Amino acid sequence: MRWIRSSAADLALAALLAVSAAAGSAVADELGRPSVPLHLPGYVLVVIAALSLSGRRSRPLVTLMTAAVCTGGYLALGYAYGPIILVLMIAVYSAARHAPLRAAAWCAAATLMMLLAHLLTSDRALGWLGLVPAAAWVAVPGVLGYGLHLRHQAGQQARAEAIRQRLDDERLRVAQEVHDVVGHGLAAIKMQADIALHVMPRQPDQAKVALEAISKTSQQALDELRTTLAAVRHVDGDDRAPTASLSRLDDLRRRMADAGVTVRVHTTGERTGALPPAVDLAGYRIVQESLTNVLRHGRCEQADVTVQYAADNVTITVANPVDGTPTNGDGTGISGMRARVEALGGDFVAGPVAQRFEVRARLPSGGGT
Repeated sequence: MRWIRSSAADLALAALLAVSAAAGSAVADELGRPSVPLHLPGYVLVVIAALSLSGRRSRPLVTLMTAAVCTGGYLALGYAYGPIILVLMIAVYSAARHAPLRAAAWCAAATLMMLLAHLLTSDRALGWLGLVPAAAWVAVPGVLGYGLHLRHQAGQQARAEAIRQRLDDERLRVAQEVHDVVGHGLAAIKMQADIALHVMPRQPDQAKVALEAISKTSQQALDELRTTLAAVRHVDGDDRAPTASLSRLDDLRRRMADAGVTVRVHTTGERTGALPPAVDLAGYRIVQESLTNVLRHGRCEQADVTVQYAADNVTITVANPVDGTPTNGDGTGISGMRARVEALGGDFVAGPVAQRFEVRARLPSGGGT
């Protein structure tokens, strides 16, 4: 569609220039009083040169050579300098702007040689004194066209780089989402599998409960993974699992209870409106990853989750006894949480506090709008 619009615009420009150049040539003939009055062949050459500009973007080299031949013939016939020179300059600009550099340079050089030949062989030309204006007729539009060509290329490269950066960011986001979903599910499954293996010889009924919890947890993780991938693919109508958000913390609490960890959820402050989706999702993932770390690294049987709403932010705290939980804050999960929070302009702290390991994240909520 853009190509059609460009071609139509070039055709309109060529037609307008053909009429204007023909009229302007008649005026130049009257004012210049050349030795050879402008006749029909001169008008034909002017019109052909102008109409060749209809292909200045689609066939820029053909346009330049057509305009150069017409201009050379016009000057060789002894007509007065006129608008055909302007047409030639537009053709040089178009070749430098839209054609490959080497081919455009060769065509421009041939055009310049044609002009120099006219200057040095015509009785009414200025000879060597005309070298500067003749060179300017070619060099100025050529340099301008090539400069815009470089600018256009730089813009294309910048847009391509921006697209690549967005794709890289999206891949990183998807990797983080998959890590959070799968990591939490596998940690809970491992805990239940260990319980089942431990109690199976003596308490087969309890082992059955653990295996049922494994089945339930794996199904929940798969549903959440499908939802995450569907969001990435922009798939509509897939409602097998709701979107992860702070309103679903009870689901995490029940899942952790199935894995043998009691989670107490506390909410303070007033949530006056919907959180931005990125903040809501990040808050849920922080709680999920923190509880996953409790399963993965700790032997404790309880954890506390506090969500505190303020006017312009929401603070999430997850704390548990430090028994076995890493206290250096250098784990992959913790670094991922920190990166997620900082990307949203929030603050993140993780470390031991009063014999408890505490993860605290403050996320901007945009005033709850």
